Amino acid sequence: MRLHHLTITAFGPFPGTERIDFDALSEAGLFLINGPTGAGKTSVLDAVCFALYGRVPSVRNDAKNLRSHHAPPDRSPEVVCEVTIRGRRFRITRSPRWDRPKLRGTGTTEEKAKVLLQERRGGEWEALSTRFEEAGQKIGDLLGMSAEQFCQVVLLPQGDFAAFLRADAEKRRGVLERLFATEAFTEVERWLRDKRQETGREADVLRATAGSVADRAAEAAGAERPELDPDALAAWAAELSAHMNDIRTAAEDRVAAAASILAAARTAAEHGRAVADRRRRHADAHARAAALADGAVARAAVADALRAAERARRVLPLLHGAEARAARRTEAETMAVRRREVVARLVSDTADADVLRKEERTRREEVAVLEQRRGDEHRLAAIGRELKDADSEGQDLDAREAELTLFLTDSPRYRETLSARLEQTRARLAARPVAEAAVEAADRRLEAAQRRDALVVALAEADEEHRAATDAAQAARDAFQEIRQARLEGMAARLAHELRPGEPCGVCGSPEHPVPATAGGEIPDDDAESAAEAAYERVREGREEIAARLAELRAEQSAAAKDAGDEAADDLRTALAAVQGELTALTAAEADAERLEEELRQVDAEYEEARDRQEEVVTTLAENRARRVALTADALRLRTGLDAARGDDPTLEARIRRLGDEADLLRGTATAIEHLKAAADDADTAWREAADAAEAEGFPTVDAVRSAVVDDAMRDELTRQAKAYDDEEARVAALLNDAELAAAAAEPPPDLDALESTLADAEQAHQAVSSARDRARHRRDRLTALAAELREQSAAWRPVAGHHEVVARLAAVASGDPAVNTARMRLSAYVLAARLEQVVAAANERLARMSAARYILEHTVERVAGEKGRHGTGGLGLRVIDTWTGQRRDPATLSGGETFIASLALALGLADVVTVEAGGAEIGTLFVDEGFGTLDEETLDEVMDVLDGLRDGGRAVGIVSHVAELRTRIPAQLRVRKARTGSALAVIGVA
Repeated sequence: MRLHHLTITAFGPFPGTERIDFDALSEAGLFLINGPTGAGKTSVLDAVCFALYGRVPSVRNDAKNLRSHHAPPDRSPEVVCEVTIRGRRFRITRSPRWDRPKLRGTGTTEEKAKVLLQERRGGEWEALSTRFEEAGQKIGDLLGMSAEQFCQVVLLPQGDFAAFLRADAEKRRGVLERLFATEAFTEVERWLRDKRQETGREADVLRATAGSVADRAAEAAGAERPELDPDALAAWAAELSAHMNDIRTAAEDRVAAAASILAAARTAAEHGRAVADRRRRHADAHARAAALADGAVARAAVADALRAAERARRVLPLLHGAEARAARRTEAETMAVRRREVVARLVSDTADADVLRKEERTRREEVAVLEQRRGDEHRLAAIGRELKDADSEGQDLDAREAELTLFLTDSPRYRETLSARLEQTRARLAARPVAEAAVEAADRRLEAAQRRDALVVALAEADEEHRAATDAAQAARDAFQEIRQARLEGMAARLAHELRPGEPCGVCGSPEHPVPATAGGEIPDDDAESAAEAAYERVREGREEIAARLAELRAEQSAAAKDAGDEAADDLRTALAAVQGELTALTAAEADAERLEEELRQVDAEYEEARDRQEEVVTTLAENRARRVALTADALRLRTGLDAARGDDPTLEARIRRLGDEADLLRGTATAIEHLKAAADDADTAWREAADAAEAEGFPTVDAVRSAVVDDAMRDELTRQAKAYDDEEARVAALLNDAELAAAAAEPPPDLDALESTLADAEQAHQAVSSARDRARHRRDRLTALAAELREQSAAWRPVAGHHEVVARLAAVASGDPAVNTARMRLSAYVLAARLEQVVAAANERLARMSAARYILEHTVERVAGEKGRHGTGGLGLRVIDTWTGQRRDPATLSGGETFIASLALALGLADVVTVEAGGAEIGTLFVDEGFGTLDEETLDEVMDVLDGLRDGGRAVGIVSHVAELRTRIPAQLRVRKARTGSALAVIGVA
């Protein structure tokens, strides 16, 4: 970065416009910013920082106080800075926020802060940005430094470095953190701390899970759980499982012995039960034989009942027929009574079938008359439906009319919106020619840059050829001059040879010839001189041709460079892509404009269509209203006639239906009376036929037939009883003749209670040992499952616990935990300590020269006396080694002059390190602010030598000081004069 020009207006202590030509000051390499205390020397540096970053250093960064209090109320504060950064020339114009007088009335209004970033391209200033964030970001990216770093690296405020030199480790850490990017290492500390908590929580969860499984295993085994350790828990669970296997094996042996005893008891009990059963069956056979003898009378009664049932079965069909005819007579009588009750309101209770038939005919004749009016009722219903449809249609037409009215009202507003959007798009399209011109210009500049870069090589070759031709022409000219000189000298020798003593010279006319010329060698002739002259002319012409070609190439390269500017071809290619992108966006905007135009045409067409439809709807709505009036009149006329025809009935149809129903009832009642007479005659005949058949079968009455009749189920039951008597006789005879039963009856009865008691005891004992075996098996199975689960949980816990241990140790090391970090340094502090070590190494190179090799700065990682607080802040200690005494001293013990040279060396060292950290950005202009008044003459000489060395590589160094001796040492100066009306600037001591 190199400063060229700085213009300050109404800024700080400067009420007017002050212009500083840093190019003129920088030609001397070292220049002085001089003036009395409070004149505004530091404000010049503030203006530089404000122009670049929009802020001023440290506590002076108060935008409300940047405007000069001496300036007229209406003068706008402004700083304009021209600067070259990484080979590109920029002009930054900034204005702070200020309160200007209102244009009308009294009082002030706030004027917002402004910025304009421009770049010199092709001999013209091109605007890059007018936004604070964008301009600041671009400048910061180009410089590679933040505002904080710039203030420390370029402005070198000595007061800050003296404080940095004497500060404790924690304050020194704060300064270094602002200058060096250690956020990544702080983030690593935080990440490790969070990871330690995360892995700790995960390990605790797995530990708790394993402990829960171990507790369940201890509960199942009835044992105590060992301490929580993955390997110990797995081994303990396996041991419990093996122990439970032994218990289960012993239980299985006891179950086998009990099963053998149970089998013997069960065999004995089963034999006793079998003997007792055979004795019981033999006794039961004798009892059943006696019962069969007692039931002989009942058996004969069953046989008589079966024979009577067979005779009654032959009479039963006639009896059923008579009963059915009697039932039909009863049903007909019931129907006739019910029918008479229904028509009781129409005819008398004693009316016969003929009267009923007559009443029926009267009603049907009236129905025939009323049915002729049925068409009017249908017409009335149809009119009602038409009227309903007409009402619905009218509502739809009203809604359509309202909808079209709303559309016709809103459509113009929507059209205005579309028109506004179209106008905006067309206004944007107005920039298309500019964009096309920009693309063409960018394309031309890129082509010129490519031609410029190609001509650099051709120009170098032509320049080399011109130098060779010039050397050759000079050699030919020297040869020609030597030959001509030799000829001239030879001509004088020939004339001297012709001179005679006392005779006048043919050239000068003198008779005296004190020193006649003599020939020093062979004299060239005219041909040799002509040949040398011709050779010189040929070489000269060749040189002039090459010079002309070289000038042509230079002119062409200069023209290409003028067209392309200072930008590289890659940057121009990027710029071309940017303007091409803008042109592409404008091309897309053309499509948007066409779409909006089409949408406008569609809106207009829809508006016209809606207006035509509204007229149609209004006409149709009027026709609908007229039709509803006509339909209402027809409906009233038909309804009057139908009201007279229906009488007291609600409708005509209801009256027709009522009269028809009454006719049907009268006809049904007459029919029921006729059916009742026929059914009574048929029933009497059937009962006489049934009585004759019963008498023929030997039954005295019809009721006797009914008593003898049995149904199929009873007949089957009587048959079954007869067969059962026969089968029981056969089975009893077989049992009484069974030899095994007879033998069992001869044996003594078995003691079943004793046998059952023995079997019960054996079963109880077997059940007890089986339950014990099952419990042992269940516990063994549960412990086996828990052991597997515990091994699984231990296997899952083990690596997590190990990982947590590693992470916890790393986190402790990174956080400076003294238990594992003997240096008690956090990771970020370690990185800052490395940076401070680099700064001290760079500072000592200059401190050795400025202190005559007496003082050396030493960086120490040990916590020094006075440092308190938590661990992890060490590593940032500074000591001063006095080589004359060999003692290490606290920086606070240095004198004022010693503190100045130490802090200056520290500032220069820090500037070197931060510059490298920022990507090696070149610092072409450097300022050193104050502190020289504390130096003696000898030390001042050493300091000036060091500062003079900073000019290597074309760097310009500005010293801010009011020390009088520096005014005699440094001729190039920027004088700051102060007065009641404000300060002013003047550049002196430069050409």
